[in-house]
Amino acid sequence: LKLEMPTVNLDREVTVLATVPGVVQSLKSCAETWQKLISQVLKEQLKKVPQDNGPLAEIDLWREKNANLSALTEQIKLPEVQKVLEILQEAESEFTGDLQIVLSDLKKHQMEAQDNDKFLSTLERHLKNLSTGAGDDVISNTIPSLLNALRIVWIMSRHYNKEERMVPFLERISWEISARVRRVVDLQTLLGQDLATAKFKVMEAKTTLEQWKKCYFTTCIQVEESGSERYWKFDVKRLFEKTDYMASICQQLHDIFQVVTEELYNIFIPELITVTENPKGVDKLRREVNIIVGPMEDLTFDPFSMENAHDWELVVEEFREDVTVEMVKQIFVQNLKNPPLYKNHPPVAGAISWCRSLFHRIQHTIVRFQEVEELLATERGKEVKQKYLQVAKKMKEYEDQKYRQWRERTEHVLPLLLKDTLLTVSSATDEPVTSKKSICFTLNFSPEIQDIITETKYMEQLGLPVPELARYVALQEDKFLRYTSKLKAMLDRYHKLMEMMNEAEIKLLDDYLQELWKMLKSGYKRLTWKSVGIGEFIVQCTQTIGKFELLVHQIHNISEDISSKLQSIESTNLFKFPRSKNGDELPGAKEFFDIVKCEQVKDVEHMVRKYSAIPQLLREVEGRVANTNSGKSPKLASYYAYWERRIYQVLTQLIVKNLQAFNATLLANVPLLQIEAVISVSEITLQPNASEIEKMTVQAIQDCVEVTKHFIRWMHGTCIECPPQHGKADEVVTFSFYSDVSQSPLIIEQALLITGNVHKLLASLNKYLNQWKKYDPVWKSDRRAVLDRLAAENPACVIFDEHLQFYMKVAQEMTQQTLIKDEQFIRLQLAPLASAVQENAESWVMSLGKLLNELAREELFKLRDEIQVGVLSW
Repeated sequence: LKLEMPTVNLDREVTVLATVPGVVQSLKSCAETWQKLISQVLKEQLKKVPQDNGPLAEIDLWREKNANLSALTEQIKLPEVQKVLEILQEAESEFTGDLQIVLSDLKKHQMEAQDNDKFLSTLERHLKNLSTGAGDDVISNTIPSLLNALRIVWIMSRHYNKEERMVPFLERISWEISARVRRVVDLQTLLGQDLATAKFKVMEAKTTLEQWKKCYFTTCIQVEESGSERYWKFDVKRLFEKTDYMASICQQLHDIFQVVTEELYNIFIPELITVTENPKGVDKLRREVNIIVGPMEDLTFDPFSMENAHDWELVVEEFREDVTVEMVKQIFVQNLKNPPLYKNHPPVAGAISWCRSLFHRIQHTIVRFQEVEELLATERGKEVKQKYLQVAKKMKEYEDQKYRQWRERTEHVLPLLLKDTLLTVSSATDEPVTSKKSICFTLNFSPEIQDIITETKYMEQLGLPVPELARYVALQEDKFLRYTSKLKAMLDRYHKLMEMMNEAEIKLLDDYLQELWKMLKSGYKRLTWKSVGIGEFIVQCTQTIGKFELLVHQIHNISEDISSKLQSIESTNLFKFPRSKNGDELPGAKEFFDIVKCEQVKDVEHMVRKYSAIPQLLREVEGRVANTNSGKSPKLASYYAYWERRIYQVLTQLIVKNLQAFNATLLANVPLLQIEAVISVSEITLQPNASEIEKMTVQAIQDCVEVTKHFIRWMHGTCIECPPQHGKADEVVTFSFYSDVSQSPLIIEQALLITGNVHKLLASLNKYLNQWKKYDPVWKSDRRAVLDRLAAENPACVIFDEHLQFYMKVAQEMTQQTLIKDEQFIRLQLAPLASAVQENAESWVMSLGKLLNELAREELFKLRDEIQVGVLSW
């Protein structure tokens, strides 16, 4: 668009040119051309509308208007055009007023276009992203950013701050979002893709639509809170009716895809597994699913259009009904052999109930089809009805077969089951019965009877006829439950009681057990589940078991008393050692073993008193079992023997444990007694010597074992102590446990171990004393002979000095010697040995000094005599 410039010369002044008629006429003609052009342009621009329904078309429109009107405006501003307008103004031309009106309109519309272009351009990036951007970005970023930008436009723009401008623009945005959803949710494309992807795209589209509405209302609140006087009070139905409807369609599509993936495909999965190696079978199953969803691929209308809502509802309803029939069919086929049961339902009646529940589901489907005639009128509707009839027929055949098989088996089996005895008897192990304890009684009530009772009750609830015997047994259910419960409790009580008893007690109570087993015999020989004496049998057996149980508990209480006494005997410490307190000297070897022996005597008295009380306790058992108090009842012979064996075991353990403890104490590095090292007959030795200590140790062991001599054996078959027997030469023989206990290999082993350890210790101490042999000359040399030899030889003083230094050094070393040697349980006192060596060394010094003194005196006297003789002769 270009304004035509005048051809006249305009170099002169405006006032001059305005007086020239020819110039004014020429310029007026040119201005009229401008007016027509501008008016035409404004008319054309105002008529223009956006080229499509999207918001970007409106932005493009204002951009184009701004460009065109700005081009004219810029030409009006040219100096040449302005001079023409000034000349016409000066000439006071009537035309000038009309031209100014047109120019004013141009400026107004150009400024509007420029302002709208400027503000709407801020939305362009968001709108382009809304059209072509990634789904998650559109949902999380684009829509919120777009609405925020629109809020700023509303607040700052001079033209898009009114409802008549903003609402149509928001409608265009809504249309753009709807168009995007239509592109993404194309059914023909989606159904050809992976259904998981299809579900994702549909939900993404739904979320986009919901986000658009959510962000709009958020912006409404922000506009109000901003303090603006112009609120967003727009027509919500006008903006969101269509998008809300599209969101509901997206939800329906998602539900459809969910049904296809999670229900239909899951139904087919087991079949797909079985035909994995048969591709044709897999394809067939897929085709069955595709037939169901097929009508949606071939839609002849837009499902997102509200005008097609009725047609779409028919398609969805048809799909739901088709899916229901197909699902029920597949569930029925797959679970024929192992149908899912309701809680507490028996297998057969439960299977029939399951089958009927499936039938009611598809029956409900057909009823809904009949209510909507349009559904049954379609080819697909006819197929669904035919499929329903086929499935219903198979279900009826399945129910009839299940019922017939159950009735035939019940009529055959139930009479036989009722003839079973109440109990069965067997061994508790797979081995042959070698002990009465292993005999096990079992309740012989077949679970199938209870199953038949349950089936009968549910069959009657289903309206099916049941056999008379089955109905009778079902009516007696409470009685059977009461019998089985009491019998089970009775048998549990019996078996628990048998587990409590050992073999000795079982033999002791054999008569009572025989009586009980005789009573129980009726339960596995005579009484059946049709018998009338079951209740009486249970009462008698329960009473007898109760009496037997009481007797067993009484015997166990007495056994615990006996065991307590034996435990006390077994835990007795027979080696109580004296302990040194506050630095007191340890006892000597003989004193130590005497103290141990004395303590043993006291302990033996306590043990014997406990042992002597056992026969009286056994007499109490005799009184309860045999009603006698003799201590020699034949019925208790094996029981007496059992406890005598226990006593032998306890005494053996008593001795073994004490010897083990004694040995451990001897090996510990804690001194318990002391001995001395002395010089005896010119030899260093222990006092008492090793042989004596070993004898004391052996005697201590023997004393420990001989403790068992105080426990007198019982006469055979009784708990009465054997009286002393007179042997040869008035020898008195006492029968005790000593003869048996002393022969125990464990005791002999411990005795040898102790004596061996003591022998090693004494050998070690003797070896330690060998280091004192370097002082042998101090006490072994013949002092008189040595002194006589020195007196005869009269050696130089240096010889005497050597002897004196040796013995003085020995005496000095004795004062520095360690006088105590602790090794294991013995403390060796070295003081007597050191004292003896020191005394001998000092005696040597005194003897040598005396001899040296005597020899020196003799020499001095000789020298004196020689001097006197020389003086006289001089």
